[in-house]
Parts: sequence; C-alpha cells; structure tokens
Amino acid sequence: MREEQILVRITGQDRPGLTADIMAILAKYNAQILDIGQADIHSTLSLGILIRMDEAYSGQVMKELLFKATEIGINIGFSPITDDEYEDWVSHQGKNRYILTLMGRQLEARQIEAATRVIADQGFNIDSIRRMTGRKSIKNPAKHIRACIEFSLRGEPRDRQEMQSRFMRLSEDMEIDFSFQRDDMFRRMRRLICFDMDSTLIQTECIDELAERAGVGEQVRAITESAMRGEIDFKESFRRRVSLLKGLDVSVMHDIAEHMPITEGVDRLMTILKTCGYKIAILSGGFTYFGEYLQRKYGIDYVYANELEIDDAGKLTGNYVGDIVDGHRKAELLKLIAQVEKVNLAQTIAVGDGANDLPMISEAGLGIAFHAKPRVVANAKQSINTIGLDGVLYFLGFKDSYLGDQGKL
Repeated sequence: MREEQILVRITGQDRPGLTADIMAILAKYNAQILDIGQADIHSTLSLGILIRMDEAYSGQVMKELLFKATEIGINIGFSPITDDEYEDWVSHQGKNRYILTLMGRQLEARQIEAATRVIADQGFNIDSIRRMTGRKSIKNPAKHIRACIEFSLRGEPRDRQEMQSRFMRLSEDMEIDFSFQRDDMFRRMRRLICFDMDSTLIQTECIDELAERAGVGEQVRAITESAMRGEIDFKESFRRRVSLLKGLDVSVMHDIAEHMPITEGVDRLMTILKTCGYKIAILSGGFTYFGEYLQRKYGIDYVYANELEIDDAGKLTGNYVGDIVDGHRKAELLKLIAQVEKVNLAQTIAVGDGANDLPMISEAGLGIAFHAKPRVVANAKQSINTIGLDGVLYFLGFKDSYLGDQGKL
C-alpha cells in the first residue's frame, strides 16, 4: 500500500456541521489528519486539512469532497504534498515561537503594513493572526475605543536590538504599541503583577498634590520632574520634597485620596486580574496612605510605599519613617513577593512610568512602561502609550471575547 499527502483547502460561508460533514468523508477512507487549522472572518471560513491516505482511494475521496462542497455551497481545492516537502515542513516546527501584540486606539492598513514589514525583514513566518478586541461598531464608533491584534511568529530575530528600535520608532510615529514576547509556558502562566502608583494607577503625583496644599507646589514639581527623568538621585530628591511638606495637616491626605484621578482602564484591569487569581502589588515611591486607599478599593494584596511622619498635633513633620522605597528597593520587593508567593520571576509583571521603575521593569518576566518618560520607554521591551492601563490584558493574551461581563468596557 502506497500512501500520499493531500492538502485540502476549503473557503466559503461558515455554518454548523461543515467540519463534521468533511470529516465523515475522510473517516470513511481512514484518512490520517496530519494538520488542521481554521480561521473565520465575518462568518467566512478558511479551513485547511493536511491528510495522509492510501493513494488508491485519493481520487474517490476528492470526488466525494467536491460533491459535498457543491451541495453545501463552499469552495474546495487540493494540493499534493510530497514526502520531502512534508518532512521539510516538519523540520521547521521546532523553531522558537514569539508573540507580537499590536494595539492602539484604532489600527489601519499602514500601521499593520509597517509592523509586518519589520517581521518579514527579521525572517519570521506568521503562523496565525488573532483579533484580541471586540469588533468595532460602524453605527456607534465610540463603543470600542481600542484595537488589538496578535501575531504568532515562528523563527528567531536576525537582530533583536534593531527590531526593537524599529518597533519603538513605529510606536512613536504611528501611535501604536507593541509587545514582543517569547511564546513559552511562562507567558501563559503569569501570576504576580507589580504596579507603580503615581502616574500609573492614578493620573497624578500625590506628593505634588500635597505640595499644592502646602503652598510649595512649584518647588516640589521641579524636583519631581528632575527625579523622574533620572537626573538626580531619587532618595535625595525624596528627602528634599518631603521636607517642604512640614506643617501640613494630615486631614488633607484624606481629601486628596478621595479625589485621586484613577487611570483609564484600572477598574477593568483590577476586576479581571482578581477574578483570574493574580497576586497584585503596589510598589511605589509615593506614600502608603494613598497606596492603602487603593488597596481597600481594589483588593490589592501588597502595598509597599513611603510612610510620612506625623506629629501629635496631626501635622506632617517634614520627615519620613523607615527606608525609602526607591528603584532598587522596588526590584528587591518584586523578588521578595515572588519568593513568598512561590512564583518564578519569569511569571512576574512590572508596570511603571518613571526612571525609578526601571529596575523592577528589567527584573520582571514582563516589564511594561506605561505612558512613560522617554528614558523608560527606551529601556523597556514593552510599552503602552496609546490606550489605558487595561491594555496590559492584551499583552497577557486575554481576548475581549473571553472576558464576558467581567471584561465589559
């Protein structure tokens, strides 16, 4: 008995039972299924089936498949695959796989062309493309205010640094975000996520808010901006700023906490992370008072930040209690929490916007710069600049359609 391989290609209007009808014919002749894949776009399917069977029956099988295709209104085609062609294809299956995630407020052909051009120049094959976000409404265009697609790639980048640089330029020029990750078991099993707080979870710097109430806003903002750009040591800048808050009444902190502007997407992100069992931490160079407020609001598991000293009269002394949480300390805390939770570092995520977030972003399995300063974006492998913080979900492989009511925008 001689056997041969045939690639069956089916396109047309999708309907329930189509695959079962095709398989019933193949089963009658004991065909082996070497590979199978399907994609649906607007109820139109593209189905490929690679079969191996006794060549004595192949003509009859193709004849029956053609009759069935005519009966149910689909297009069908056949291509013979030689043993050498099949073995060459199999030999490429051991190549590394990567996931490229592309997202923005909207995605146009010019943006996808630019991204796929980088992929092609690096020698990758695209195995599959998935839409991660809900379909856009034509009648209500404001309903879905983001777009994300995910490419499954096979191969190895020819020049990882050059590729990353090109993606960064595209991100800046075309208002799109990228994530490039190895598609391994750790990507599918993230378990711990650590957030910076100020300008990440909330759209303000709490120390600047306190400074405004103390009448020293301009001086503190200048020190803050210099520190976030990495121009001066964080610890020294922290001491200077805190000293300027001396005499401020502690009741001011409660008012600031109640009116903190929460970053777009945080509510949705936190709901889904908690539902899926992630451990969540705030690692902040800001203050514990505000971190603990968010902890109560979202059920966050860990908060590490800086404690302001308060005198008996309920006034800030201009000093702090304990060690300063700076960039180095954030990285240490990420590793410590991972150890306590028995989580491999490759399963951790860190998200932040400032220079003092870089150590934990670099340490984590997935480090994300969020609406970050240029220096941070340049040193982070992933960044989100176009949409809200729930964009993190797409980097983790979540699809809107998986999330049900929990994922409603």
